[in-house]
Amino acid sequence: MDFLSDTFLTELVLASAAFLLSSLIGLERQIRQKSAGLRTHALVGTGSAVFTLVSAYGFATVTGPDTPLDPSRIAAQIVSGVGFLGAGVIFMNRDVVRGLTTAATIWMSAAVGMACGAGMVPLAVTATVLHFVAVGLLAPLARLLPLADRKRTVEIQYLDGRGVLREALAAATEMGFDASILSTRKVPDGTAPQVLVRMKFHGKAPLRDLLAQLSEVPGVLGVATTDDAQDGGD
Repeated sequence: MDFLSDTFLTELVLASAAFLLSSLIGLERQIRQKSAGLRTHALVGTGSAVFTLVSAYGFATVTGPDTPLDPSRIAAQIVSGVGFLGAGVIFMNRDVVRGLTTAATIWMSAAVGMACGAGMVPLAVTATVLHFVAVGLLAPLARLLPLADRKRTVEIQYLDGRGVLREALAAATEMGFDASILSTRKVPDGTAPQVLVRMKFHGKAPLRDLLAQLSEVPGVLGVATTDDAQDGGD
């Protein structure tokens, strides 16, 4: 039995292209120390390409006039399957959602792999380049846009007497935010003394990045934002 089909060289080149391009996407995530990095993206992209190649070429020997081939059937399952995989890297920590960009890059890796598997390598290369445009150029551009964050007040609830507020302010300063305290009040609790502080933060980075960082400070029990209009502010 001949294990090497007439399309073997084409399949090898397309799968290798998917591996290379999806690895480039994963490398960017790895450098940023995200939960899904080089290996995950390389496997997702290459796997998507292999599934697409199997769908396109794998059943050529068993098809005939009475058994038509529909290459889109397996490819359609890739889209739904990768959706579940991407959802696995999205999580919420104290009302702060993280992992959305990494989930989107996993989706992109699958799309790049499918494009390579379908023989659309120029499209796959274009998609990879656009990925780097999105994560490398759009983020600095977004920082130049006027942000509604400046009209938001941040409320932080934390354990009192443990230096939590000092650590939270240090984390904000390290990220380039200036902070001003609007008010503080004790929160009645029968287990441990707690404080709710209302603050204003000013910086070039998105406020959501700061909220995610503040939620990681030991002793912080909750982080939330409110609009000035709701608070009666200007």
